[in-house]
Amino acid sequence: MTSAKIFLQALRLPFLTGSLLPVLAAAGLAHWQNHSLDSRLLLLTLLGVGALHLGGNLLNDYYDSFGSDPLNLYPSPFSGGSRVIQNQELSALTVRNLAYGFLLVGVACGLCLIYLGRLWVALVGALGLLAAYLYSASPVQLMSLGLGELTIFLAFGPVLSFGAYYVMTGDLKTVGLAIGLPLAFLITAILWINEFPDLPADVAAAKHHLVARLGLQTSRWLYAALMLAPFACLFFLVEICRLPAHLFACLVALPLALHALRAAWRTDPASPDFVAVQAQTIKTHFVLGLTQTLALFYAAFKS
Repeated sequence: MTSAKIFLQALRLPFLTGSLLPVLAAAGLAHWQNHSLDSRLLLLTLLGVGALHLGGNLLNDYYDSFGSDPLNLYPSPFSGGSRVIQNQELSALTVRNLAYGFLLVGVACGLCLIYLGRLWVALVGALGLLAAYLYSASPVQLMSLGLGELTIFLAFGPVLSFGAYYVMTGDLKTVGLAIGLPLAFLITAILWINEFPDLPADVAAAKHHLVARLGLQTSRWLYAALMLAPFACLFFLVEICRLPAHLFACLVALPLALHALRAAWRTDPASPDFVAVQAQTIKTHFVLGLTQTLALFYAAFKS
């Protein structure tokens, strides 16, 4: 494997959809409301958010290399870390330093947005930076305190969409929070289902996330709730928040969610077949997020 491929594997780039899709959805909402969009602000936001996300991914690999990842017997493309440290392709120190570099890029983008007049980015950006760092970093490690799932829900959902909406419009409105709710539930579902095969290693490493605390049976029911809640959110967004009915196009992702639910109940997390459940969960997030964004931009075009 070439050096470039090793670094790409460490970054876990496909997971960037988890942070970039809420930004794009917020941009679509801003465009629908204001019929304009500043491409400079959007690109800076995407770059900054993506850099913070990558920094968080790398920090997670670094700290888990001293905890659960060496104990994980069932790593997959979606859980158990990137494995570059365990495979001795990159040192833990290199991964940590790379993480700090991406976090600095995120901070630099935030400072540019503040310079361009978006002063509240200082607060929202600080929350994102803290989430990226404290999720994995000792001695706090929110992921081990049963707070990791809530952190991901907020950081990759309403807080992220609220900040992106503010950057695009200059307004602090609750609709910016609301637009991030469907993807917040689904990104939490991704984390949740990825914790199933990691459970034995996480428990052995004292990584007491909610799945470890609740057990697999209860966690399967909560996974179902996380997967179905986004579709209830669509009615809230259209009927209560008065957003365009084009958002109901997101129901196209419902069959994917139902397929993932059925498979999650029938498949042993230790089985190689469980990777398909994880992949289906990620696909549901991607399809809903992309459809949500396209629906809002289409509504802006038609209005």
